Amino acid sequence: MKITIGCDHGGIHLKDAIVAHLKNQYEVTDIGTYSTESVDFPSYAEEVAHRVTNKEADLGILVCGTGIGMSIAANKVPGIRAAVVSDCFSAQATREHNDSNVLCLGERVLGEGLALRIVDTWLAAEFQGGRHTKRLRLVEKMEGK
Repeated sequence: MKITIGCDHGGIHLKDAIVAHLKNQYEVTDIGTYSTESVDFPSYAEEVAHRVTNKEADLGILVCGTGIGMSIAANKVPGIRAAVVSDCFSAQATREHNDSNVLCLGERVLGEGLALRIVDTWLAAEFQGGRHTKRLRLVEKMEGK
């Protein structure tokens, strides 16, 4: 599985921990940022989102201070279903029910241990289809308006 990960200056430490955690199990592409110097989060959200929609990556992970800004920006790209997650139950549910393809995390919200458990839970979960497929088609229809 190919995973693309990006962050802004508020998420660099957690992003680096996630990359180190995943690099032996998955093909991980780290698009930065690589320092704590202030950067604009939408650029990183857009890059990860486009890599997912262009099938250069199967899934994406974005990290900022709260995860919220990254989620808002990534969800502007049609075909992206980015979810801000702060617990393992939501990580599993958003993959199983919403077929989320970008996980957004907040370095200022989560401890590293919990964040890594969330990432593992999210990556292990699979879309259940069924009744959830109809709902996703409705979301896709909204994107086309």
